[in-house]
Amino acid sequence: MKKLDKIVREPIFFERNRVYRIYKGGMPYKELFNDGFDDGTDNMFPEEWIASKVKAINPKYFGERDGVSKIKDTDVFFDDLLNEYKDELLGHRKYDCLVKFLDSAVRLPFQVHPTKEFSRKNFNSEYGKTEAWLVVATRPGGKLYFGFKDKMTKERLSELEEQSEIEKDIMGGLLAGVDAKVGDIWLIKAGLIHAIGAGCTIVEVQEPTDFTIQPERWCGDYHISYNEEYIGLDKDVALDAINYDIYGEEAKAYAKVVPTVEIDTEKYKKEVMISYEDTPCFAEVRHTITDGGEFTMAFAPAVYICLDGDAVITGENYTKEIKRGDYFYLPFVAEGKFKISSKTKATIIECLPSKQD
Repeated sequence: MKKLDKIVREPIFFERNRVYRIYKGGMPYKELFNDGFDDGTDNMFPEEWIASKVKAINPKYFGERDGVSKIKDTDVFFDDLLNEYKDELLGHRKYDCLVKFLDSAVRLPFQVHPTKEFSRKNFNSEYGKTEAWLVVATRPGGKLYFGFKDKMTKERLSELEEQSEIEKDIMGGLLAGVDAKVGDIWLIKAGLIHAIGAGCTIVEVQEPTDFTIQPERWCGDYHISYNEEYIGLDKDVALDAINYDIYGEEAKAYAKVVPTVEIDTEKYKKEVMISYEDTPCFAEVRHTITDGGEFTMAFAPAVYICLDGDAVITGENYTKEIKRGDYFYLPFVAEGKFKISSKTKATIIECLPSKQD
């Protein structure tokens, strides 16, 4: 207990948290994380869920609470810690986002996520699944897809979904693709049909659910069951989650986000990648520090990822070195009490929960 009392007042680190999906990926993680956990091959655990309190929805399970993070060097699940230490970890605020790395060796099924209203009605949840992608690495030919190429109707989509049983990639040809480029930022609001193509490594920030409707029968050689496609919903109901009014070039423009530079000095640059004006669901900030530059972690709860380089976290009686691939959760009581600096250069991604009242 005394150990946890100390942990909840400092940056909280986690065990690796790989999550099973129906697609293969993960080859770049060996270099990205460089901690001996990965062997450099693609497998069925292509996602690393970060500071997660969310349980994965899967056709098969591999642990007591798949998807939920464990505190580093303990057997304590993060959702339990949040419940036991609400004052220290949350204060009067909410931590209501999910952050993850994902890497695709194949095109993911084309899919849509529900709005809050759809989730309230059909899943008894206050959260949909608006999400944002930051492209951090690509393989040759990596693409992302946003919206149908042409106008689509629910009735025609239902017919094509049935055809996909025999014509495996018929759905992939329906979507409008763009080349995946490192550094690009995309906001996929609930209701927008989309897919991640083969060869993309992404940091994703999203609402804290795993609600994914994927009306396609195949993912590579994996046959998707009816229940997996529609996550327990009737097909007619599930297909209503799609916004059929946004397609073509409009869909790509709808998803594209350009970061705003707030601070730009010789040793420190702050860019807002996703703002609360873009979506009230979460926010995302990129900090770049060089040659002794530093910044104070001024808001909590929040999640921080060292995306590149090496840095040091400092606070009262606290020093911890971090490197590329490291991540942590900053508790409410730690707000404004810790700094991150780098003698060389580091890129730090800050992921913030929904807009607070």
